[in-house]
Amino acid sequence: MRGYYGLAVLVGVDGSAGVAGAPGRDGLPGAKGEKGQPAKMADGPVDSKRPTEAEGEMGNRGFARVMGPKGFCGDLGTAGHPGQPGHPGPDGKSIGHAPSQQARSAFSVMRTDNSYPPYDQRVTYQTTVVNKPEDFNAATGEFICRVPGVYYFTFHSVAKVSMCLRIVTDAMERKVGFCDHNRNNDQFFHDVLSGGVVLQLAKDQKVWLESFMDQQTSTERNDIREKKIIFNGFLLFANTE
Repeated sequence: MRGYYGLAVLVGVDGSAGVAGAPGRDGLPGAKGEKGQPAKMADGPVDSKRPTEAEGEMGNRGFARVMGPKGFCGDLGTAGHPGQPGHPGPDGKSIGHAPSQQARSAFSVMRTDNSYPPYDQRVTYQTTVVNKPEDFNAATGEFICRVPGVYYFTFHSVAKVSMCLRIVTDAMERKVGFCDHNRNNDQFFHDVLSGGVVLQLAKDQKVWLESFMDQQTSTERNDIREKKIIFNGFLLFANTE
């Protein structure tokens, strides 16, 4: 008997999806790209040193901080070069006549004689302190005006008895007198008398000091205790005309 051998075809059904595999490793870094071209400005060439990003708005001003301590002084710098001489100034204006070397006069003399100075006579002096330039005669007791102008004369006396003195001049008739009457019999007590006057003098006019009688007693006039009289005078300003 002849046998029959047939081909059997089997048709299967799709299976379910398998489980996801583990992630693979990262790939190698790619090569660096080429540098791009700088952006061009609208009004000129590109400044390669300036950032291409647009500038933002200015921020608010920060708060002021406390000032720090003053620093140390630096070293003194070297001296600068001398400046150029300035232009000559304008000519000065005359404001009067300057006193010359000759327009000077001053004296100070002292009487140290213990006798009472005679009444109505010029007082003479034993000591000359200053006499420039010799306008005062100590022997005669007279000042003779050499430089016309305004002068100041003053005197001082120290005594233990009453004293009356006056400044006399031929520049005026009136005599300027001063008195100090001693009412203290203390032998250690001294009376001090002072006086002064300002005079306008012409050339060769004279000024002197003299004693005069007022209320002094004969005992006072004969007193020989210590006495001093100082007579001073000087030129304030000379006449300009």
